[in-house]
Amino acid sequence: MIGLLQRVSHAQVAVEGVVIAAIERGALVMVGIEAGDGTVQANRLLERLLGYRVFPDDEGRMNRSLRDIGGGLLLVPQFTLAADTGKGARPSFSTAAPPETGQRLFEFLVTAAQACYPHVAWGRFGADMKVTLTNEGPVTFWLQVRPGGSVPS
Repeated sequence: MIGLLQRVSHAQVAVEGVVIAAIERGALVMVGIEAGDGTVQANRLLERLLGYRVFPDDEGRMNRSLRDIGGGLLLVPQFTLAADTGKGARPSFSTAAPPETGQRLFEFLVTAAQACYPHVAWGRFGADMKVTLTNEGPVTFWLQVRPGGSVPS
């Protein structure tokens, strides 16, 4: 499971011109679900998202996590993150989870986030979403939890 975490001062998701989710300071996370992913990967990714230190402390060092600052968490499903781009001029989605699995795991991730963190918003699986953000820094990190729960080194 992949989380493309971006530190933001504002982010929102609109579907058909209607804003369905928005946060102020916090993390916008694009979520890619790969074949072989399950609830173990979703729980591990959530743990990393909430605890990853990407916000500055009083000395300007990235020493504070989303939990530390009480910021918003905006989760947006993005199956293209799981694309295989290794050859050719067109991505292959053979490494992505099937849509039914992706939707189930994205909904699981949202529910798990809501159960342990108070400031959660989310996009709509399968929708044509318009995502607007103001990336601070810019600060963007690729977090990945592979099947089996391992984190790439």
